[in-house]
Amino acid sequence: MNNKRLLQVREKVDRSRFYTVDEAIELLKETATAHFPEAAEAAFRLGVNPKRNEHRIRSTVILPRGSGKTTRVLVFAKGEKLSEAEAAGADYTGGAELIKKIQEGWLEFDQAVATPEMMSQVSKLGRILGPRGLMPSPKTGTVTMEVERAVKELKGGRIEFRLDEQGIIHAAFGRCSFEAEALKENFLALTAAILAARPADIKGRYLRSVSISATMGPGIKVDPDQVVQLGGEHQL
Repeated sequence: MNNKRLLQVREKVDRSRFYTVDEAIELLKETATAHFPEAAEAAFRLGVNPKRNEHRIRSTVILPRGSGKTTRVLVFAKGEKLSEAEAAGADYTGGAELIKKIQEGWLEFDQAVATPEMMSQVSKLGRILGPRGLMPSPKTGTVTMEVERAVKELKGGRIEFRLDEQGIIHAAFGRCSFEAEALKENFLALTAAILAARPADIKGRYLRSVSISATMGPGIKVDPDQVVQLGGEHQL
């Protein structure tokens, strides 16, 4: 985005006010002016301590209108679970041969699933997959015997979110080209999942601030009280 266009986009956003969810999403779509399909991104600042293990939030949510991305899923399994993975639409399936391929530098996939029996071998890839967020984990439902379900959910719009070292959760909740109602539905599903992940010992305000933006657009502050209200209603 050139400087002139960036300035024009920024002028659309009043940085001194909070927008309603509906207003923010409409503005998000207006500020998505890059020459490529921009993601709709959200940043939730939480009242937690990222240094405490029990506050290191990490979970998943199924975006009801999909993520807008084509997700390449790899499954580590053997026996009938390999056939189950292939039938569910997994892009790559295998065991030792896939582990060796990854050790040699191949990483052409977006999500990895493993059956529990494979984890003793897959754990060898921790240093490679861990930093890239690709390591299968029971916390995110990617170490499971329910291979078919995991593959279909990942293909259908399941995303992972996690707290960073600054106490913020960054997550994409669709494409800016989605209809406003679809973006709102995805955003509220993400919000509901973050509210549900609230650590039990948190007192006071949990969700401190929320902003959304297009990939190349300015941040748009959303009224956190309304976000909590609508996200809570979405949980019901």
